[in-house]
Amino acid sequence: MKRAIGWTLVVAMAAGALWAATAWPRLNDVETGRTPEYPDLQVRTYEAGVETVSKAVQEALSGLPRWTVVGSGTGPEGAFVSAVHETIVFRFEDDVTVRIRRSGGRTTLSARSHSRVGDWDFGQNARNLRELLTAVDARLR
Repeated sequence: MKRAIGWTLVVAMAAGALWAATAWPRLNDVETGRTPEYPDLQVRTYEAGVETVSKAVQEALSGLPRWTVVGSGTGPEGAFVSAVHETIVFRFEDDVTVRIRRSGGRTTLSARSHSRVGDWDFGQNARNLRELLTAVDARLR
């Protein structure tokens, strides 16, 4: 009986490892509109101006758990916000950069999330961008 339980555990662990190895693309850098493995992550367009969008990004980040804004700025080409997301497991940190530009009467928001450690993020950078974009969309739409 104990031997059967042991083999069941070994098979379950092997199946879990196989699933983890094939469930996510082998990347550690995801950017809106530039990562074909995640076609749902696209550049956002808003009617609001650069300042309003930048403020919405900063407010969204300050309201999300495990996110820290580490920098922001504005210039002639638009604005940017830099943040760090810390994962629950192992406390890995991912760097996230948000670029905000005005063009043709609309404001675009593009974002990039990059892992500091390893070359495979198990989908974490895509989850980071989805969480951020959902929070910003909720404030601006």
